Amino acid sequence: MHIYIDGYNLIRQSIRLRRFERQSLEAGRHALVEWLARYRRRKDHRITVVFDGWVGGSAREERDFSAGIFIIYSPKGVKADEVLKRIIASSDEEILVISSDREIASFAVRRGKATLSSPEFESIVERLLMASGNEFVDEKDEEDDEASRPISKKGPSRRLSRAEKQARAKIRKL
Repeated sequence: MHIYIDGYNLIRQSIRLRRFERQSLEAGRHALVEWLARYRRRKDHRITVVFDGWVGGSAREERDFSAGIFIIYSPKGVKADEVLKRIIASSDEEILVISSDREIASFAVRRGKATLSSPEFESIVERLLMASGNEFVDEKDEEDDEASRPISKKGPSRRLSRAEKQARAKIRKL
């Protein structure tokens, strides 16, 4: 699975990362990449972070690679959202898009890609990083515990659509 992240969206949604951005944009980007690198060492997903370069960036799209994380800076005059949309539209691979931007999330869902808000992703990653050693917090175990409890429902049951099932399966891989 390939995880695409709206970089500044995640930084500004995170209390932990926002404090680095207050020092400088570069400090915020560096803190995000280091945090994602720690996550990548635990889970071997390909991760690409897209940052806005549209105000003071280069005239061309720039790419970088740091600590196992792919980084894309949008060209001057182009927002990271547009770069993400282009990537989402042109990719056939299994993608998870991390952004709290509703426009990006709905665009990705319409293209059959799974999405997760920045705070949800941060919560999942923090839980994984906080787990010591091999004692990973496994969402499957939590679901099994929930499934073993008796459920008292009234009214007709509702099945998840195929797209919802596929999106949940991708998120479980985190």
